[in-house]
Amino acid sequence: MISIKLLASMLLFSAIVLAAGCGGGGGGNPAPIDVVTDGSTPANVMAVTVNGSLCSASSYLNKPCVSVTICNPDLSVCQTVDDILLDTGSYGLRIFQQAIPSLALPQVANGTGSLTGCVQFADGSSLWGPIKRAAVKLGTEPAVTMPIQVIDATFGTLPLPCANADPSPVSSGFSGILGVGVLAEDCGPGCVFSSANGIYYSCIGTSCTGTTVALADQVQNPVARLPVDNNGLLVRFPEVPVSGVPSLDGSVIFGIGTRTNNTPVAPTVFPTDQNGDFRTIFNGINTVGFLDTGSNGLFFPNADPTVLPVCEAPNADWYCPPLARALLATSVGANGSPSQNVSFSVSNFLTLVASPNNVFSNVAGPSTFGFDWGLPFFMGRDVFFGIEGTTSPLGAGPYVAY
Repeated sequence: MISIKLLASMLLFSAIVLAAGCGGGGGGNPAPIDVVTDGSTPANVMAVTVNGSLCSASSYLNKPCVSVTICNPDLSVCQTVDDILLDTGSYGLRIFQQAIPSLALPQVANGTGSLTGCVQFADGSSLWGPIKRAAVKLGTEPAVTMPIQVIDATFGTLPLPCANADPSPVSSGFSGILGVGVLAEDCGPGCVFSSANGIYYSCIGTSCTGTTVALADQVQNPVARLPVDNNGLLVRFPEVPVSGVPSLDGSVIFGIGTRTNNTPVAPTVFPTDQNGDFRTIFNGINTVGFLDTGSNGLFFPNADPTVLPVCEAPNADWYCPPLARALLATSVGANGSPSQNVSFSVSNFLTLVASPNNVFSNVAGPSTFGFDWGLPFFMGRDVFFGIEGTTSPLGAGPYVAY
C-alpha cells in the first residue's frame, strides 16, 4: 500500500488487494549461513536510500528508493533501474515500460489473450499494463524468474477502473514499485476463482475483459521466490534527528534467521491477517494497522483537532501542531495478541519542510482508513516481515515484528 502526500498537493495511493495468496517457500529453519567478513556487501543485503543517490532528483520527501536489475528470462540482456519505490505494503515488482527500453520480456498468456493488470488507488489514480516474465535480481541475490507488471497505459483498451492510469514515471513519482510485504502474490485465491476481481484482465487485440488467473501467473513477491532467503526480510534505518536530514541510507536484509546478519534478537511478533494487517488502537479507537515504507508519513484517523490541527490549505493533508506532540498508540496482533504501546512524535509539517531537509521522522497527516505506520515508523528500528506460508525463528508467517 502506498500513501504519498506532497507539499501543496496530495497523491493518496491505497492499492486494492483481494484475499491473501496461498503462500510460498516454507520448510524448517536451517542453520544460519555466515555472512562475508571481507568488507564486501553480503549477498542478502540491498541498499536503500531515502531521497538519496538511488532516487530521482525531483523526489518528494521521505521517499525510499532501491535499485533492481531486471533481465530477459535467459539473462541475455539486463538493465539496472534506480528510483524504484520500496513498498512493504504491496506485493510484486511493477516497472514502467519507459524504464526498461532495452528488454524484450515475454508476455504471460491467459487463454488466447495477454494477461494484464490494473492496480487502483484511493485518489482515482491507477497503474495499468501487461504481466510479463522477467529474471529479477535483488542486490546480489541469485536472479529469479517470475511474473512482473510492465506499466504501460498504451496497452490495449483501458478498463474503467484504470481509465486514468499513470502514463509515465514523471506522473507517478517513481520508475517502479518493489512490493515486499508479507504476502507471496498480489492477489491470491480471490483471483484464482473470480474473474470479477478488478485486478486481472485478458486482452485480445485492444479488447480487455476480467479474468481468473492461476497463482503462478500472478505478480509475485520477489523475496518469496529467492532460493534461500525467502521467508521474509528485515528493513533497517538509523534514527533521524527531530529537525530531519537531507537524505538517509538504510538497508533491506533478505531472510529471517537464514544468515548471521538477519538473526532476530527478541523482537515482538505481531501476527497479521490475510491482508497483511494487524490492529492499532489510537484515541480509544481500534482500527486496522499496517507497516508501510511506501507511505511517506504517519497517517491516521481519530486525531484530536485541538492537539493535532491540520495545516491550512493547500496543505491540509498534513498536521501542523503549534508545538511538537508526543503521542501514544497500541499495536495488537490480528489474533488479539500481543499488545504493545508505540510512542511517536508529530511536529509542524510546514515548519519542517521550510528547512533544506527531505527526510523526517515526525511528519503525519489525517487518514480515513486505518493507521498507516509509514516510513517515519521505520527510522531507528529493525522491522521484520514474515512471508505467508514460511517459517522462521520468529514463527509462521504472515507476521510483522519489531
